[in-house]
Amino acid sequence: MSQPLYKKIMYDLQQSIQTGALAVNSQLPTEKELSETYGVSRITSKRALTELEQAGLIYRIQGRGSFVKEPGKTSATTASRILFLLPFVNDLSVGNFTEGLTPVMTEKNIEVMMASLTFLTGRKAKDLASEFDGMIYYAYNTEQHLDILFELSLLKFPVVVLDKKIYDLPFPTVLSDNFEGGSLATNSLIDEGHTRIAYLFGGGIHPQSVRQRYLGYIDALSKSALSFHTQMDELLLLDTNLSTYLEANEITGLVCENDLVAIQAMRVLRQSGKQVPNNFSVIGFDDIQAATLVDPPLTTIAQDFKKLGEIAGTTLLEWIESGVLTDDQKVPVRYIKRQSTKEIFDENSIH
Repeated sequence: MSQPLYKKIMYDLQQSIQTGALAVNSQLPTEKELSETYGVSRITSKRALTELEQAGLIYRIQGRGSFVKEPGKTSATTASRILFLLPFVNDLSVGNFTEGLTPVMTEKNIEVMMASLTFLTGRKAKDLASEFDGMIYYAYNTEQHLDILFELSLLKFPVVVLDKKIYDLPFPTVLSDNFEGGSLATNSLIDEGHTRIAYLFGGGIHPQSVRQRYLGYIDALSKSALSFHTQMDELLLLDTNLSTYLEANEITGLVCENDLVAIQAMRVLRQSGKQVPNNFSVIGFDDIQAATLVDPPLTTIAQDFKKLGEIAGTTLLEWIESGVLTDDQKVPVRYIKRQSTKEIFDENSIH
């Protein structure tokens, strides 16, 4: 009696692994490729790979494929508790990452402990590593807690960083495409006829994400051959000086580093007797809940916080279970048109 087809596939792959034809960490053929090679269904090829995984010969990474496991390496580690650190747990300026993260962890019966970044103050890396299986860390400041994060890297403790890349550390990062967001915001104003567009920083310190948005702003202006742009060291104070600056430079459109800055700018302009969008079009970044509640509702660039949370959770689990670090991942952003921006035709008629 001939052996089942899935066992034939399994035997051939096992031989390739044992002879070294398939090296450690090399990728196996996909279910589709195996089904085509052996003339079998996807169900049959999938069973062969599942049997090899259960035998401890391969490991699988969701969305990437199957890989040869190092001989003698223990089977996949099962996580039970992870730590998720945010600047402030109830901060409205930070998106709802848990909407994407929670289903990923719930499916694996993993407990998620949420805390603020101050949770790390005074703690030892080895204590964290013994208490948790991994951590998702929102990088509010890329220099904050650098010591304990580095110590965690020495312990090979799985950490996935959100929002900003910490170049000093070997951790994978999941972040929005901030450069593209800055470009989208600026191009939306250009498409509405604005040729004098300023960029509004919220303060004198410019985080990595804000710098990327600013560079996207510069890129869009450059590609449209628009000469005016805000200098990076040009601090536009959110007070009555803002209206003076915008009028002195004949500005009609304003790209803000985030929604909170945009909302504050609209308040300052209103106090100066100006109207948004009749006098100035204003666009934010993040699409926080308050963006829909202000008057007028804020045009903005939306980050996909659900997707960011989902990818961060999946990336962390893949590292914990397979021991393999994935690459950094950028999540696309999208433009949301509301009533704080408008098309202009006669630049001289807006003031």
